[in-house]
Amino acid sequence: MGDYVTHIDHGIGKFGGLQKIEVEGKKQEAIKLMYGERDILYVSIHSLHKISKYNGKDGAAPKIYKLGSAAWKKLKQKTKSRVKKIAFDLISVYAKRRLEKGYQYHPDSYLQHELEASFIYEDTPDQTTATQDIKRDMESERPMDRLICGDVGFGKTEVAIRAAFKAVDNGKQVAVLVPTTILAFQHHRTFRDRLADMPVTVDYLNRFRTAREKKETLARLEEGKVDIIIGTHQLVNKNVRFKDLGLLIVDEEQKFGVSVKDKLKAIKENVDVLTLTATPIPRTLQFSLMAARDLSVITTPPPNRYPIESHVIRLNEETIRDAIAYEIQRGGQVFFIHNRIQNIKEVAGMLQRLVPDAKIRVGHGQMEGKQLENLMLGFMNGEFDVLVSTTIVESGLDVTNANTIFINNANSFGLSDLHQMRGRVGRSNKKAFCYFITPPFDSMTTEARKRIEALEQFTELGSGFNIAMKDLEIRGAGDLLGGEQSGFINEIGFETYQKILAEAIEELKENEFKDLYEATPGTEKVYVKETQIDSDFELLFPDDYINNTTERLTLYTELNNLTTEEGLLEFEAHLKDRFGPIPTPVKDLLNSVRIKWIASRIGLEKVVMKKGKLIGYFIADQQSSFYQSTQFTTVLQFVQNHAQLCKIREKQTRNGLRLLLVFEKIDTTSRALEALQPLARPSKPVSASS
Repeated sequence: MGDYVTHIDHGIGKFGGLQKIEVEGKKQEAIKLMYGERDILYVSIHSLHKISKYNGKDGAAPKIYKLGSAAWKKLKQKTKSRVKKIAFDLISVYAKRRLEKGYQYHPDSYLQHELEASFIYEDTPDQTTATQDIKRDMESERPMDRLICGDVGFGKTEVAIRAAFKAVDNGKQVAVLVPTTILAFQHHRTFRDRLADMPVTVDYLNRFRTAREKKETLARLEEGKVDIIIGTHQLVNKNVRFKDLGLLIVDEEQKFGVSVKDKLKAIKENVDVLTLTATPIPRTLQFSLMAARDLSVITTPPPNRYPIESHVIRLNEETIRDAIAYEIQRGGQVFFIHNRIQNIKEVAGMLQRLVPDAKIRVGHGQMEGKQLENLMLGFMNGEFDVLVSTTIVESGLDVTNANTIFINNANSFGLSDLHQMRGRVGRSNKKAFCYFITPPFDSMTTEARKRIEALEQFTELGSGFNIAMKDLEIRGAGDLLGGEQSGFINEIGFETYQKILAEAIEELKENEFKDLYEATPGTEKVYVKETQIDSDFELLFPDDYINNTTERLTLYTELNNLTTEEGLLEFEAHLKDRFGPIPTPVKDLLNSVRIKWIASRIGLEKVVMKKGKLIGYFIADQQSSFYQSTQFTTVLQFVQNHAQLCKIREKQTRNGLRLLLVFEKIDTTSRALEALQPLARPSKPVSASS
C-alpha cells in the first residue's frame, strides 16, 4: 500500500490495495489507485498488465498528476518520439548488416569434430545450442552478430574456441579482443593448450610484449602466418593489419571505452562478430531484447558446481585468519583483492602475521611485465598460497584451485565488477567462499549498501542476469540507450519505459522496416494486442477461497501474463491443489481469459457482457489493414451463415462509427465462450469438387 504505480494510460498514482466494487449488483474486484487532488481510479483485474510498479531513481517521489490531465499524455508522446528515434538508428544499423553479404563458411570438417570430441568435460545443453547457433550463423551468407550471455565460469570460452577454429579451418584469421592485459595472457594459454594438437598458430599482444616481439607478431599477422591473435585494445590500432580477417570475438564488451567500440565498428563492417559477456550490461541487454542482435544464453552450470557462499564482513582479523587457514588446509589457494597500490605491501604483511606459514605474494599493474606474468603462472601452477593483488585479476583469470576470495573495501566497486571478481572462485567441484570486506553499513552510501545487498541476494549459479537488472534499478536505469534517457525513466518509471520502447519498436517493424521483418508464413498477424473486458458476471477469487490480499494480487498478475491454454490449465491445477475445488466465480474468471484471447484474435478491442448480451467492438481505426485481412473475412462469413446466432451492427459513438458484433442470450461465461469459439477457428475453404 502507498507504493507508486504507473498506469500506462493515466500516469503515476499511489497503490491503494484491492477493493470490492459493485457493478450492476454483482461484486467485482478492482485495484484502487489514488491520483492528485484525491482522484481515485479503479483498475479492473483484467487490465493488470497496464500497471507496473514505478522504478525510478532511489526513493525520489515522482510527480503525481490529477486524472485526465494532459501532462501525462504529453510526457508519453515525448518519450515515445525520442525512443523511436533511437530505436530507428539502432535497427537501421542492424538492417544494413542484414543486407550485406559476408563470407559463407563450409560445414564442419573432420578436424572440427575431432576438436569438439577432445573437450574434457561434457557439454551442457546450452553450450550445445550456442555452438549450433554460431555455426548456423557462420554457414549462412549474412555476417554474424551474436551475443553470448553466460555467467562466470559457464564455459563461454570453449564455445568461442570452437568458433575460432571453424574460421581458421576455412582459411580465415581470428581476432580475440579482451579487456585486460592478464586476460590476454590467460586466453593465449587456454587457446594454445586447447588447440595444441591442431595445425593452428596462436599469438597475443599486450603491453608486456617487448617492441621487437610486437613487431614480429604484427609482421607475421600481415603475412597470414598467425591464425588467431589475442590482444587488448591494441588490436584496433591502425598498425594492425590482417591478411584475411574472418571472425572477431569480443570478450566482456562492456569494459571497453566508446572510442574502442567505434574503431570496432569499422572493423566489423563485413566480419562475423561474436560477443561474450558474463554480466549482461543493461545496454546490451536492451539491444538484445530489441531484436537488434541475436542472443544465445548459457544458463546451465557445468555439472557438480556449487553456488559461491558470500559473506559481508568487517575487517576482522579472526574471520580472515580462519578462512585462509581453512582454504590452505584443504589444499586450495586464496585471492585477496586490495585496490590500492600505496599500501598493498602492508596488507600482505598483515596477512603474513595472521597466517605465518602461508606463502604470500603481491601482484599489481605497476610491476614489470614479465615479472607479473611469471607471478600469475606461479599462482596457476600452485607455487604459493595467497595472491594479494589489485583488480588486475578481475575478469577471466581461471585458477581452478583457488576457492576463497576476499574483496577489501567492496563498497567502492560497481556491481558487475564485484560479480566478476566473485566469479574467480568456485570454478571446480569444491565449495567456494567469497568475503566482501566493507566498513559498517551506516557509513556507506545508500547505493553501495544496495549493491552489496544485491550480491548477497543473488548468489546462485547463473545470477548475472538478475544482477544486471538490479544494477538498472540502483542506477536509476541510466544509460540504457544514451545519457538523456535517464530523465524520462525517472519521470515514468522503468517498466513503463520498456513498454513504450517495445511499442515504438513494433511500430517501426510494421512501417519503416516492413521488408526487414517479413511475417513468418503461416502465422496470423495480430491486430489487437489486448482486449478490454467489461461484464456484470462475478469474475474474481472470492475472499473465502483465497483470503490473503497479496496472494490474490499475485495470482491475478500471474493469470494476466498467461498466453497459452496449457499454461491456463496448469494454473487451474495449481489453484485446485492449493485452495481446494474451484468455485464458480473463479471458473468464470478463467473463462474470461479465454474469451479475451479469442476476441483479440478476431479483432475485437473491447468485449462487453451485460444483461444477457455479448457485444464486441471491432478495431476503431477504420483504415486498419485488419478490415482487408482473412481474419475479418472469416468473421463476416460466419455471421452470414449464422444469422440467428449473431449480427454485425454499426453504432455511432463519441469517437466516430464503430462496428459491433452482437450475440444474444449470453448469460454465463461458458455460453460466451461457446459462441465465440467457432470464430477463432479458420473456416475450411470450400473445395471445387464439393
